[in-house]
Amino acid sequence: MANKLKSKTPPPPNPEEIKPEQEETVTVEEVVKDERTHKIAGAVCLLLAAFFFIAFASYCGTWEDDQDKVHQLGVSIFATDDVKVSNLLGVLGAYVAHQLMFNGFGVASFLFCSVFFVLGVNMLFDRKVFSLLRNLKYVLIGLPLLSVASAFFTTDWQFSLGGAVGEMLEAWLVKWLGKVGTGFLLVLAVFSYIIWRFNPTFKWPTFERSPFENDSLETTPQGETPFTARDTTPVITETPTEELPLQYEEKPEAPAIAGNKPKGNIQPLTNVPAAPETTPADPLTQFDIIEKEPPPATNDANQDIPLTVNNGAIVNTALEILEAHLATPEVPEVAIPLELNTQEAELMPTPSVEPLVVETPEEAVLEPIAAEEEVPKRNVAVIMPEQAATTITKTVAPAVSDFELEIKATPETAAEPITPQKVAQLPNYEPTLDLRDYKYPNTDLLETHGSEKIVTDQGELEEYKNQIIATLKNYDIAIQRISATVGPTVTLYEIVPAPGVRISRIKNLEDDIALSLSALGIRIIAPIPGKGTIGIEVPNVRKSVVSMRTLLSSDKFANNSFSLPIAIGKRIDNENFIVDLATMPHLLMAGATGQGKSVGLNAILVSLLYKKHPSQLKFVLVDPKKVELSLYRAIENHFLAKLPGEEEAIITDTKKVINTLNALCIEMDNRYDLLKDAGCRNIKEYNEKFVKRRLNPEKGHQFLPFIVLVVDEFADLIMTAGKEVEMPIARLAQLARAVGIHLIIATQRPSVNIITGTIKANFPARIAFKVSSKIDSRTILDAGGAEQLIG
Repeated sequence: MANKLKSKTPPPPNPEEIKPEQEETVTVEEVVKDERTHKIAGAVCLLLAAFFFIAFASYCGTWEDDQDKVHQLGVSIFATDDVKVSNLLGVLGAYVAHQLMFNGFGVASFLFCSVFFVLGVNMLFDRKVFSLLRNLKYVLIGLPLLSVASAFFTTDWQFSLGGAVGEMLEAWLVKWLGKVGTGFLLVLAVFSYIIWRFNPTFKWPTFERSPFENDSLETTPQGETPFTARDTTPVITETPTEELPLQYEEKPEAPAIAGNKPKGNIQPLTNVPAAPETTPADPLTQFDIIEKEPPPATNDANQDIPLTVNNGAIVNTALEILEAHLATPEVPEVAIPLELNTQEAELMPTPSVEPLVVETPEEAVLEPIAAEEEVPKRNVAVIMPEQAATTITKTVAPAVSDFELEIKATPETAAEPITPQKVAQLPNYEPTLDLRDYKYPNTDLLETHGSEKIVTDQGELEEYKNQIIATLKNYDIAIQRISATVGPTVTLYEIVPAPGVRISRIKNLEDDIALSLSALGIRIIAPIPGKGTIGIEVPNVRKSVVSMRTLLSSDKFANNSFSLPIAIGKRIDNENFIVDLATMPHLLMAGATGQGKSVGLNAILVSLLYKKHPSQLKFVLVDPKKVELSLYRAIENHFLAKLPGEEEAIITDTKKVINTLNALCIEMDNRYDLLKDAGCRNIKEYNEKFVKRRLNPEKGHQFLPFIVLVVDEFADLIMTAGKEVEMPIARLAQLARAVGIHLIIATQRPSVNIITGTIKANFPARIAFKVSSKIDSRTILDAGGAEQLIG
């Protein structure tokens, strides 16, 4: 038993095979580039900014106690134990503050705090929160300027605020310019520095005119005197025996009137349409009430409030007011100080429909009051609700002291709010002015590929033509004519079959024709859409390069009305193929590895960059490969959109893609809310309204740029995230077109479990590069042919 146990014990390890573990070496460059190093350095810079600020602020109050000690001992003050200073930061704070404020720039030394603060915040958050270079410019110019200005204006003080540098510069300026010249120069310099640093806005103060000044300046058409409640003198008119209608006439160009407020508990009503204009009667038997602009409303308790009533209480409320103030026992001639005001006359146009007479709930009769009672100054605003606008007609009988009030109501016509006059005078909003220094890229940045002229070999064309005719003749297929169109990479031979020849017979000879031509592969298009011919595409022996410079320099790309123009390439007839991504509206790209998907994506992105301004277009780039779209990091500050708090604008982590797609769905819903409020159906109509300043930015309206989501390898997202990625992409594909969000998805594995039916149904535009099998071609195109491409 002991021998068995001894035999099972493991042998001792060989000392030669035991090797010490290699220690991980860390270079200085890795330490400097480490994110943790940046955060620690940022915290240190913020601590230094606080240290300088506290030291300087404390020195302003304790300089009398600390100045002589620091000045006499100098650096040896740190080795002296019995020296006590009053600075809040001890000996170090007193020494640093004395050297920078007394021997340096004075109170201008506080600018050093801003340098460390900006540097600390940028390093701590690992992003450019503040511009360090711009701050350094302000500090370098502000230090000598504020130092000499402080020294000049505090010359007689016991402690000069300019420091030694400021006093030296101040003495030199006074020697050359004198005190008066130096003073004017420093005032101008400091004023210019403040404008350059803060760019304040200067506005000339405006004073509102009093009501009496407005009355004196206002004149009515044809020299008529405006009749308002401020006129206390009764107007005597000769009234015949017939009734005189009192009409309310509203001028279309009259400004908005906010009526005075009568005492009461009636609440004002907003967004009320103006009363329609009535047909004028005989000028000899009427007088008009022409509205005038009253003084601005105040919060005085005695101020009148506008009277707002509903349809049922119009008559009763109006009669109660008139009964209390506008009655007289013996009125042969009456002038009623009644001013009708509309609250929203500026925003609502006057309807042009004819008034319809509506029976009032009851007959209204006003009781007379004593004629000696003075008619008070009061404006009465009768405002109808939104359902109907009214015209008030008042009849006055000469021998009877009763007033009969008749209400005529007209239905409201649909009218859009008009833009106020001040907004109408402003120019159209230009979104590109937000980044006015941006310059579009020049085509000189792109490479040239020779003349790019298609080389045609007549002998090769004749040989291929004869081979096609001979092959078809071998199978008893006659043709009437044949023509060739030479393209950059393939040549299209168009044949017209003889009458009675079935197209399917020619289509079945695809392999035989390829064998006779000794070609890599051919493609038969039977028939060519829009033509009565059958096409046979044969690859060229010598292919021509189609460069982006040629496409982007063409007139078809430069002069088009597309919202998002992209240059795909050239047709077989050598015509530039330019399409609009906004009308696609989403694009699905698929192809095998190395067949040109990345080139196609770059062509689309470059086309948009050459045509659109950063304020008009934003990209959301998803690159699971981490290298395909990395070159677009250079335009991060202009064109790339990312979630707040994200470090990288180009998303390479598939786990972060879900949050980005959900954020795009939220942005889509928010944009639809804006379109609903604006009454627009798509982003083009919405932006046109906003450019013409017909939308209020204070209500959340803004210029909406297009957003293009680019996914380089969609199959990898589906494999890692699955349904969490498919659902938001399906939502965006279904709904995001109208709000300017477009998707471009590329994949190298167009299988059914990657490109599902939900996604395919909402991607009508598809680009297929060469695929490995006919099944993949049917998955991406719903038809074969992609497996026969040259690649």
